[in-house]
Amino acid sequence: MKKWTVGVPDKKAVSALMLGCGVTSLAASALAAKGYSSPESVAESLNTDELSDPFLIKDMQKAADTINSAIENGERICIYGDYDCDGVMSTVILYSYLMEAGADVTYYIPERSEGYGLNMKAVDRISDDGVSLIVTVDNGISAIPEAEYIYAMGMKLVVTDHHQQGEQLPKAEAVVDPHRHDCFSTFKHMCGAGIALKLVAALDGGDYTMALEQFGDLAAIATVADIVSLTGENRFLAAYGMELISNTDRPALIALKEVCGLTDKAVNTQSIGFGIAPRINAAGRFGSPKKAAELFLCEDCDEALTAARELDKLNNMRKDAENAIVSDIFSMIDEKPDLVRGRVIFLCGKDWHHGVIGIVASRIVERFGKPCFIASETDGEIRGSARSFGEFSVFGALTACSEVLEKFGGHPAAGGFTIKEGMAEKFRQLLEKYALENHITMPVMELKADAPLTPQELNVQNIQGLDLLEPFGADNEKPLFYIENAQVTDIMPLSDGAHSKLRVKVGFTQADALVFRKSPDELIVSKGDVCDMIVTAEVNEYRGNVSPGIIVSDLRPHSFEQSKYFAALSAFEAFLRGEELPKNYYSHMNPTRDDVVKIYKAIPEQGICTDTLYIKLNDPKINYCKFCVAAEALRQLGLVTVSSAESKIKRVKVTQKADLDSAPVLVSLRSRLG
Repeated sequence: MKKWTVGVPDKKAVSALMLGCGVTSLAASALAAKGYSSPESVAESLNTDELSDPFLIKDMQKAADTINSAIENGERICIYGDYDCDGVMSTVILYSYLMEAGADVTYYIPERSEGYGLNMKAVDRISDDGVSLIVTVDNGISAIPEAEYIYAMGMKLVVTDHHQQGEQLPKAEAVVDPHRHDCFSTFKHMCGAGIALKLVAALDGGDYTMALEQFGDLAAIATVADIVSLTGENRFLAAYGMELISNTDRPALIALKEVCGLTDKAVNTQSIGFGIAPRINAAGRFGSPKKAAELFLCEDCDEALTAARELDKLNNMRKDAENAIVSDIFSMIDEKPDLVRGRVIFLCGKDWHHGVIGIVASRIVERFGKPCFIASETDGEIRGSARSFGEFSVFGALTACSEVLEKFGGHPAAGGFTIKEGMAEKFRQLLEKYALENHITMPVMELKADAPLTPQELNVQNIQGLDLLEPFGADNEKPLFYIENAQVTDIMPLSDGAHSKLRVKVGFTQADALVFRKSPDELIVSKGDVCDMIVTAEVNEYRGNVSPGIIVSDLRPHSFEQSKYFAALSAFEAFLRGEELPKNYYSHMNPTRDDVVKIYKAIPEQGICTDTLYIKLNDPKINYCKFCVAAEALRQLGLVTVSSAESKIKRVKVTQKADLDSAPVLVSLRSRLG
């Protein structure tokens, strides 16, 4: 369960935005919630209609001059990319332009096994190929020793990148990166492909016409895939590129749209982020990134379709590997629940595919609401990825654990690491130590609604007005709204119970609310209940009729007290970890025999979500901490099973009585009562 927060936008700002921008109340509320207070601030971030002069970026002129000179002199040029979607698109953009310009050009994209960025062995191979100029795209800003080696081998280097600069710049003819400390360009948030597109414009004299027409689609895909800020110039680039993709004649995109089920459909950020981009990334995870590059360089439609289907197979392999690891993890947790009761989660497996453990870490964070460090041991080496949220810094934690790490890197939200041999358990202990010392109260995952949605605002015209805020993405997420006191008048299963549809009444307005990936039995509300919801709003169209629709992100009974829930959960887990609690806590945590029996009898034979069970008990004498202790006692005695995959508690058929007082959790708790 996530903590809900609801924004309350300033009414004056909402009114000013409605009048000044000509938007609906919902759109104005969403804008105000994101910090916009005037039409001018909206125009600056969201209404950009062009890209800034490429030569505003430091060293762009030097880079263009160096590359153009190499073309004129017939020097062999190598584009050095990266194995993710942004790196592949960057490579294709610059390589395609240089080919058309008549350059003697090749490209090199390292395999994932080589690691990110320039490496010495690759430089050797490039040198053996007769290359005299290497141009990096989407990497290079941190390649200090590799740059020196390039010059020692008699070659030159041009760096184009979008990552943060370290203490030193690499040796190069030009270092093009908006994050250079001495770069005063107006927009800093482009991905690698965006910088590559600007370089193409610079090579063409600074005019964007050709660059956008030829490569705007590729830059848009990378912009969405790399999750860069979708404000300013990135909004223009994404919108321009998506229009090209929707009407594309590029064989690669025609083929990818077919395998993604997007033929004849308008493309948006969601279809790129969850359809096109994962298939491009799959090449670098489960095959070779060259397969993706070759697809986008292909000019034959039949060949492109064959290549796109191959990427689709690789993406399915990625999904299978990801799901297999998650399944392994859930089995580990079911066997040993303490694995997810720490302040952070650290899990280590054998031969888990390194290409997906970062994705798996994100899924485990989402499922359990805690910072997560996932590692895999292969041939004696333990490498991992981490994901976090809120104020818990992955990089800070890894720095605190550096004594047991071979290497590590990252930023507050994510990172990678390699654990020294035999130090995995010590790594876990140091993670917990860091978390305890820096976060007495651990951050809780939040679901934040931009604004309340009143019954009067729940109409087709108002919802359609949200379209003006697209494209949605990082720093311009699709608005979430809070609906209070919605009466559930009916509940219907969808797709054989895989999903649910609620008919709700909000004030005098009725609407359908869709709840994905939950059957009616799994919902924590029943017909006739009054609930609160955090939702996205959309327009339903059926046989020419339009009506307001709701997609539910989360819902709970109207009377639910989340502060007590999270405080109780925190206390329960702290108790299990052996942390000292205030003395009066223990008596409030101690369930009576009647409490445990009541909970046990309330569990249906087919099982039930644990949180749903607690909410449906609706017993003021059983607080959530008591409930957790009782459920743990039942699990320890073998009377119930708890599935981490489904968050479901299920009764076990037993043939003999169990001694409730012998449950370890109750023995430990009552020993503290004195």
